[in-house]
Amino acid sequence: MEAEEVAAKPPKGRFCTICNQRRAALKRPKTLEQICRECFYAVFEEEIHGVIVDNQLFKPGERVAIGASGGKDSTVLAYVLSELNRRHNYGLDLFLLSVDEGITGYRDDSLETVKRNEIQYGLPLKVVSYKDLYGWTMDEIVKLIGLKNNCTFCGVFRRQALDRGATLLKVDKLVTGHNADDIAETVLLNILRGDIARLSRCTSITTGEDGPIPRCKPFKYTYEKEIVMYAYFKRLDYFSTECIYSPNAYRGFAREFIKDLERIRPRAILDIIKSGEDFRISTSTKMPEQGNCERCGYISSQVMCKPVKWCKACVLLEGLNRGLPKLGIGRSRGANNEQSKNAKEAKGIDSIQSKQCGTLDF
Repeated sequence: MEAEEVAAKPPKGRFCTICNQRRAALKRPKTLEQICRECFYAVFEEEIHGVIVDNQLFKPGERVAIGASGGKDSTVLAYVLSELNRRHNYGLDLFLLSVDEGITGYRDDSLETVKRNEIQYGLPLKVVSYKDLYGWTMDEIVKLIGLKNNCTFCGVFRRQALDRGATLLKVDKLVTGHNADDIAETVLLNILRGDIARLSRCTSITTGEDGPIPRCKPFKYTYEKEIVMYAYFKRLDYFSTECIYSPNAYRGFAREFIKDLERIRPRAILDIIKSGEDFRISTSTKMPEQGNCERCGYISSQVMCKPVKWCKACVLLEGLNRGLPKLGIGRSRGANNEQSKNAKEAKGIDSIQSKQCGTLDF
């Protein structure tokens, strides 16, 4: 998404509806207000500050890792959080945390952007890689399984890789650049999939509070178009190429639907989020229990596979290492049947010459 596409200019001669002093330079996508750049910067930053304060996302003295991919969301998040930390004296120690999935021509280029951000914003950077954690790169995985279901592997592995990296940095919280569009898409996806467990928590601004490292989403109510405009007008250094393996991702269809709704009614994004927040799960609905993986010890929000209680990442990794890449794909019921079928074989897992999920040996 290019800034030129979203920064619709108001008619010539209009003054900013906020300050009424400077010429309006853009029509704000979220509210359709015609405002100048200076007022746009101010309201954009102060809205995020308000979200942080109202939801008590941070405490003075906390170490906070910013999930940094080099894209517009994480770059703007790093810049704005650094500015707000200084301006409002949050008292936070900020770090950049990146995951190298091993995607040639995509992640290697975006990581160069993150390394420049490290210098530009003065924030220490930590990079963890799939190769070091799991013994596989996404290039190798896609070569084995093809372009179908590759996002499942990447999403599961990346989530755990971020937590592993945050643990290495010894941080108190991890913040990500998930914006309002992302959350609205997730609400729709969970409804379409019938995923009650995720539907009940996908709109939470902070998740994992019961675990060692909670995750926060300061951009929960921030529109993607406004993030693009902010990055463009501020001339921030970010990487804008989409992942080469994601064109056919299921999420893409939900994204297009959200964009169509936004064109008709801009507030539709916030309304979907509000609907997600107001969903009530029936007390008779059986929810999956969170537990610790018996293989890697990682806390899993996935349904644990029985009789071998492994997290999703370990199930997927085991399938790759045994030449059964579809082992953890699809409904958990199928994975459980496959696990039951191979229960005896799984008990002898120590004999398999492969890296365990989450192993780091730098």
